Amino acid sequence: MSDSQTVSAAVAKLYNTYPFPPEALLDEPPPGYNWRWNWLAAHNFCTGQKPQRQDIRILDAGCGTGVSTEYLVHLNPQASVVGIDLSTGALDVAKERCKRSGANRVEFHHLSLFDVEQLPGEFDLINCVGVLHHTSDPIRGIQALAKKLAPGGLMHIFVYGELGRWEIQLMQKAIALIQGDKKGDYRDGVQVGRQIFASLPENNRIVKSEKQRWSLENHKDEHFADMYVHPQEIDYNIETLFELIDASGLEFIGFSNPSFWDLERLLGKAPELVERAKELSDRQLYRLIELLDPEVTHYEFFLGRPPLIKADWSDDNALLAAIPELNPCIEGFPSQCFFNYNYQIVNLSVEEFEFMQKCDSNSTVAEILTGVQLGLDEVRKLLQQQLILLTPA
Repeated sequence: MSDSQTVSAAVAKLYNTYPFPPEALLDEPPPGYNWRWNWLAAHNFCTGQKPQRQDIRILDAGCGTGVSTEYLVHLNPQASVVGIDLSTGALDVAKERCKRSGANRVEFHHLSLFDVEQLPGEFDLINCVGVLHHTSDPIRGIQALAKKLAPGGLMHIFVYGELGRWEIQLMQKAIALIQGDKKGDYRDGVQVGRQIFASLPENNRIVKSEKQRWSLENHKDEHFADMYVHPQEIDYNIETLFELIDASGLEFIGFSNPSFWDLERLLGKAPELVERAKELSDRQLYRLIELLDPEVTHYEFFLGRPPLIKADWSDDNALLAAIPELNPCIEGFPSQCFFNYNYQIVNLSVEEFEFMQKCDSNSTVAEILTGVQLGLDEVRKLLQQQLILLTPA
């Protein structure tokens, strides 16, 4: 076998041994939401407006046991969804998961990312979370996916960051050394890893990292194996990440956790430094932030294929003529206090609450404002907070 085939076989063996993610199967739709998997919310985040179509095609590239796939089906009721994965064991779980929860607009294929061209047609939304960094050639993988992204389409990607996974890398190497010839026996690797953690001193750096950040999920062997005995992992920093992004030929739209990439979060007490940092390019700024906060364990971001039309709501007349509706990924509304798209608490003023109550997908901003004492800047604030979506006139 080629190196690529060898890696793929090893990865498939891991996930056949420990199907991942190991979330329980339910006889109902999954709870809550992940806005990145909701076409309306994701499109609004990337473009500032509601998409023109909802009858889209979605690809879950590296779907595993179908946790993300199930959400993609239920959160996008007009979409057709395709899931692909290397592991037949994981795919069996994915099929059963979607069957039990009624996610019936989905088809699954036993397929590598590298062979995604075998699927017919193009996709409007491609989800690839936790997959590229486990391939033998992530650049080849992202290029293969990019070829399947339709014009105006979005791709959401999640890959590991090297700075925040330093202790994990050390433990991976330690387990492999002790395993010796048994490396690739994943059950043995999990056993060795657990013995190491049980034996190390309480003040050991690797132990402290595990207890502080990962132990709640790693009590399951599936999580432990995925983290510590995976046969293939490539971790990134900002510089190598953008080499991957540039190779895709797609447009970098932005990180889907933008609050992390706000320098004022770190240097707000030194406004003169924040001002000096404005001389940096975007990529230099991202690099500065991760150097100052090396806890970053992953990068999550959107790419797009042009033409991707982005709204500009600075014109008052355009804003007044737009039709607002509520972001589908909020919880606890109608109330002045509820959870936003990112499960953060929002507290509305009385006027903001009245405005949002009247967002019925039919009335324009101008029509709503005839009965609500709210200014256009406050409407823009609601849009900036991703609380409402706007459809242009």
